[in-house]
Amino acid sequence: MPSSLNRWWIFVFVLFVSFLVSLRHRRGSSAHLHGQPFPPPPFSSPDSLSPVLLQRSSDDDDDDGAVDEEGGDPALGLQYDFYRHTCPAAEDIVRSSMARIYSQHPDVAPAFLRLLFHDCFIRGCDASVLLDDSQGNRSHSIERQAIPNRTLKGFDRIDSIKQELEDRCPGVVSCADVLVLATREGIVLAGGPFYPLFTGRRDSIQSYFAEATAEIPKPDDNVFRTLHLFGLRGFDERETVSLLGGHNIGKIGCEFILERLHNFLGTGQPDPTISADFLSELRHNCEDSQTSSNSSSGTPLLMESRSLTKSDLGLTYFPQLVTSISSGSSFDTHYYQSLLRGRGLLYADQQLMTDERTASVVRAYASDDGSAFRLDFARAMMKMSSLGILSGSDGQIRKNCSFIANGN
Repeated sequence: MPSSLNRWWIFVFVLFVSFLVSLRHRRGSSAHLHGQPFPPPPFSSPDSLSPVLLQRSSDDDDDDGAVDEEGGDPALGLQYDFYRHTCPAAEDIVRSSMARIYSQHPDVAPAFLRLLFHDCFIRGCDASVLLDDSQGNRSHSIERQAIPNRTLKGFDRIDSIKQELEDRCPGVVSCADVLVLATREGIVLAGGPFYPLFTGRRDSIQSYFAEATAEIPKPDDNVFRTLHLFGLRGFDERETVSLLGGHNIGKIGCEFILERLHNFLGTGQPDPTISADFLSELRHNCEDSQTSSNSSSGTPLLMESRSLTKSDLGLTYFPQLVTSISSGSSFDTHYYQSLLRGRGLLYADQQLMTDERTASVVRAYASDDGSAFRLDFARAMMKMSSLGILSGSDGQIRKNCSFIANGN
């Protein structure tokens, strides 16, 4: 037992050191580019990383906490470099595929981040959101058809990465691991932090329409609802604020904020918390685009999108419509700085400033050089990526991420 514990602590130490090194050398940060050293993050410590690495469900609380000598957590069933024997090139294939896709479609980074969030938030990271087994039967409801998920993008990109893996290692790498790894690579390519991931997830054989409809946070949720939904998944206030910082890349659809601009909470008036100059700016940007979009309103996509209300659609929106406002193009703290100035695009975002538990975190991130946010975001993403996973003999390994494998 002592030797096993010694191996575990050596593994944690090596993993943590490599993680810190990656924050400086892999992410392509502006501080690195300008030769400025990163100071130690003021709100995180080496000890705070361990609970993330060892996260497990309440059903496993009686486990003795031992970690196998291969570098994994048996309570989760995950290992570091899980495919080292069965598909040694798996992570390299995902990385090279993402680099190629991102070079032509940089919007894949926020698309995958949102896709992962919607998958992991409902019953865990099991690729259930990728299933498309209705075969055109609208009476058979699947997770992808839930209103918060109808504007998700990136399914075809996941399929292309999965196909490359199938060509090299048939039936080995799960779709759940593909999504988790590809999202991490997209974040890095977008300038965000690298974070280590355990692998060995398996794929769900069912999807969860009702839960996706009810439990994905909405852009018009107040701070209490947002904290409640994240809290149910084990995230505290700080982790919630750091995860919402993912909004600093991508675009926000104007349809998500039109009610804030014109009919806030059914009052017929704009959200009174929006300053006059910001309100004018948002109306100008959105209504100019809306006018041009209406000229093509006969298209099925626009007709379907207008049938969805803002409060029905999911958080971390990446739009299918051209009517959108950039929420940022770099992975830094401008999202938090915008909230301090009262210029959050989504009501749910700006609500973070109405509760001192979250407002204090926003202020801390906004005043920092970005290192605290980046480390906290990386830790929270490691935790998000380990929610409710299937492993061992649970679930399956799909050959096509859209369909349940034969024999299950």
